[in-house]
Amino acid sequence: MEPFAAGWLSILPPIIAIILALITKEVFSSLLIGIFSGACIYTFGSGVPDPLIKMLDVTFSLMGEKVDFQILLFCTLLGALVYVLNMSGGTKKYGEIARKKIKSRETSVLSTCALSFFIFIDDYFNCLTVGTVMKPLTDSYKVSREKLAYIIDSTAAPMCIIAPVSSWAAAVGSSLKSTGAFQSDFQAFVSTIPYNFYAIFCLLLVIYLCWTNRDFGPMKLAEENALSKNVTEEQKVNIDRSKHAQSEKGTIWDMLVPLIALVVFAVLAFLYDGGYWGKDPQYHTMIAALGNCTASKALVWASFGALAVAFLMYIPRRVVTFHDFMEGTIEGMKLMLPANVILVLAWTLSGVCRDLLLTQNFVQAFVAGGSGFDIFLPAAIFLIAAFLSFSTGTAWGTFGILIPIAVPVAAAVDPSLTIVCLSATLAGSVFGDHCSPISDTTILSSAGSGCSHISHVTTQLPYAWFIACCCFVGYIVAGFTKGSWVLSFGATAACFVLFLAFMWKRSFNVKAYAAQIHSDVRVS
Repeated sequence: MEPFAAGWLSILPPIIAIILALITKEVFSSLLIGIFSGACIYTFGSGVPDPLIKMLDVTFSLMGEKVDFQILLFCTLLGALVYVLNMSGGTKKYGEIARKKIKSRETSVLSTCALSFFIFIDDYFNCLTVGTVMKPLTDSYKVSREKLAYIIDSTAAPMCIIAPVSSWAAAVGSSLKSTGAFQSDFQAFVSTIPYNFYAIFCLLLVIYLCWTNRDFGPMKLAEENALSKNVTEEQKVNIDRSKHAQSEKGTIWDMLVPLIALVVFAVLAFLYDGGYWGKDPQYHTMIAALGNCTASKALVWASFGALAVAFLMYIPRRVVTFHDFMEGTIEGMKLMLPANVILVLAWTLSGVCRDLLLTQNFVQAFVAGGSGFDIFLPAAIFLIAAFLSFSTGTAWGTFGILIPIAVPVAAAVDPSLTIVCLSATLAGSVFGDHCSPISDTTILSSAGSGCSHISHVTTQLPYAWFIACCCFVGYIVAGFTKGSWVLSFGATAACFVLFLAFMWKRSFNVKAYAAQIHSDVRVS
């Protein structure tokens, strides 16, 4: 298929997809209509015979060409692994051990935070596991369900987006591949991590709140209610999304060993595929090998290896029967279908714009030489990504739409800001996935913690908006300083610290309130 320079019409497909996603709050049909509109512009503009028939032919031919089956395999195998890990009962055993070892309220929330940091492979896995494991423990110390849901949600997507070994890293890498702007998509993703201010400061806020136990806003009231009275039955909203009960034979190692194997196999696969043990000496260093590897292929090997480790651990010991294990892998694969569909549609839309309509040529010609525009570009991209992801509730759909636009624009306006703008796209996408009421992780976090969904949303939003405002300042500084990490990170950190200092006396002091309740009980 020969490309057709569609000019300003080349930006219509992503714009249509974005507007429809905002209006309908549904990303699948929005991406599909965007794809068809691009194929329609191509067929009618290039003057091919039978344009309507050709439009369908172009759409599905391009869809077949752009599918990265390695990524789809990784996501599918990861879904299977997540499901069978829950079936093994290892998470349940972890909770039992934790209740014997953890003796204070502060340690219970810090342990929840630590477990959430450890489960960085997939946000769904985080939400489905941490709440189930830690809920009985935090309830015993009267930690509000809203606080538990906040910890889970704030360490799900923000942790995944800065972890090189995760389903999110693979998805971002696939979107970067479609731009053709980087020699190594994996190295480009790693380069965005220091500039992903939203994810970094989201995690820092979680640590601060867990360490100091000083909440503010609606969360302050939720914590007061949890300390002054027992959790009511109305707050205990438990939704079991698994069709299989957890095994009673599982141990904590049934959860830990496959997860550790996944990380170890991934690192080894990265190094092997990158040529670390190959014949070319230039790849005999870890950094060079990681930059040269194909991340998607390595992640498929790692996820399959981890699933094989789980199989060898569970079946001989009868932790899970052979029949249930295979059934569980299928159920886990089904859970990843929505994510896989989003990826395929995002790849296709990217291909329509880049390969057929030459959108990048039009955008580069339009913005090149724009006086003064470059200094606000990272902040503007962050706002657009945040607004779109919050409105649609999906990060993958957002960066799937925006990366093919943001990267060529940044490269045309100021190449030194390319990585910063890419980071701003990812940061804004995570914002919506983190706090949007219609986000999967928001829904799963409230369900996993047994908290009312609307209570989770209202108590979490002030924290999310606070971090977003700090990040906006940081990206403005990044634009003015041509991507200086020290100054932009410093500006974000300064806003972060000043606001928390301002809120110190206005925040909820758990220890003081608990002591007051204890004193009131003694007096009465």
